[in-house]
Amino acid sequence: PPMEHPDFDGRAYAIAAGSRQLLQAAGVWDGLPQAPSPILDIRVSDGRVGRRASGLFLHFDHSAVGDQPFGWMVEARALRVAVNAHMHRVGLAVHAPAEASVTRHTEGADITVSDGARLRARLVVAAEGRLSPLREQAGIPVTRVPYGQRGIVAAVAHEHPHGGVALEHFLPAGPFAQLPMGPTEGAPNVSAIVWTERTAVAEQVIRLDDAAFGREIGRRLGDHLGWVRPIGRRWMYPLSAMHAQRYVDTRLALVGDAAHGIHPIAGQGLNLGFRDVMALSDLVIAAVAAGEDPGAPSLLARYQRARRPDNLLMLGATDVLDRLFSTDNRVVRAVRDLGIAGVHRVPALKRAFMRAAMGG
Repeated sequence: PPMEHPDFDGRAYAIAAGSRQLLQAAGVWDGLPQAPSPILDIRVSDGRVGRRASGLFLHFDHSAVGDQPFGWMVEARALRVAVNAHMHRVGLAVHAPAEASVTRHTEGADITVSDGARLRARLVVAAEGRLSPLREQAGIPVTRVPYGQRGIVAAVAHEHPHGGVALEHFLPAGPFAQLPMGPTEGAPNVSAIVWTERTAVAEQVIRLDDAAFGREIGRRLGDHLGWVRPIGRRWMYPLSAMHAQRYVDTRLALVGDAAHGIHPIAGQGLNLGFRDVMALSDLVIAAVAAGEDPGAPSLLARYQRARRPDNLLMLGATDVLDRLFSTDNRVVRAVRDLGIAGVHRVPALKRAFMRAAMGG
């Protein structure tokens, strides 16, 4: 029940087009209790706190590559409710809240659940986040890259409609994103805020009262949405990148944040996890249909080969972007502003970026 708390809490996910296809195929998308909000345009700008953005900007319009939005903003509470309801509807055995001990061996795995259940499996999937106990149990090393930044996540109500436009505004301390959300009770115009800030400043900002917190958001957001006021809760997370040195072990596959974590600068963390799910499920379904072992070493090796390059590429790209844009060096700022403007003026390059954003 705590996972399905109905109150608006300000958290949301950017679901790329490819991830939506997974959720639709799984039967989850149509069960979302709050309608997703499409991301129709993305505007990328550069600037400083309290000043107008640079005149050199980059604007992506989804209609330039088709009629599909770049993605959809889905409230975290809505996705939790839809997933939980669907698991029960299709007859999965759900043991939660509970703890499990897992013993893996060459023939399979034995699982003992704290509610008394005992299970046998040919494949165990570790999907328990960056601090994955199953990954630790398997002795899989992890490479970590700390950023000395915090991510502040909140939602704001605002005066003017967002029109489905997302903003990525690069500031010296890190990117500041405004993402279009659907209405909630008492607020017809709502956006999610994902704000990267230096740790010391973030720890001060998170403690401000609503009026002061709203003013700090407004100083970074600009005035294109009119007045803004915070709604829901505020969240703060330490930002880092991490990558497991392998994704598999005997009868074990890591997916999502158990295998990799990236900077939120591109909003692709959850989507990378969904790509893991798609790759692994395709392999397992094919193996079961052919009467083969879904936890065999050869299958797990194919899964790792399918996912590591994509995840490493995204980790590297987001790391470079954060280091390039989280600086106030004049020379670097001038170069990146010219780069932003250059991409904006090259249609073929813009379309390539847009297709990558939509591919999820």
